[in-house]
Amino acid sequence: MQKMIQVSTSKHNELLDITNQVANVVKNSKIQTGLVNVYVQGATAGIMIQENWDQSVQNDVIALFKKLAPAGIWEHDKQDNNGDSHLKAGIVGPGETIPLLDGTMGLSTWQNIFLCEFDGPRNERTIVVTVIETEK
Repeated sequence: MQKMIQVSTSKHNELLDITNQVANVVKNSKIQTGLVNVYVQGATAGIMIQENWDQSVQNDVIALFKKLAPAGIWEHDKQDNNGDSHLKAGIVGPGETIPLLDGTMGLSTWQNIFLCEFDGPRNERTIVVTVIETEK
């Protein structure tokens, strides 16, 4: 089963929790044992599994990436001024795969799924959620 999720972002750099949207796709699939792959389309965003207990971890992730890949110093900035966005997305990667255990995602208490926006705000980001059934 495959479904597209559409989200909008409000900041240039942000982590947006999409766990509930992905969980709804998994629930509707009725698949009990398998894998769910979450993949963002676009070269300036990524998918990350991270803690969502409070905003501090997300703020720290953004602060880290701003230090690792500061804006305005990259060769690609000559084209469209978002060289840092491409680098951040490349470090994070476009997707994550999570096991399905008894029809739910095998995330721990503190794990959530985040869209990492590095070139926002965007009216629309498309996330492809693919649920695959495996043998029991």
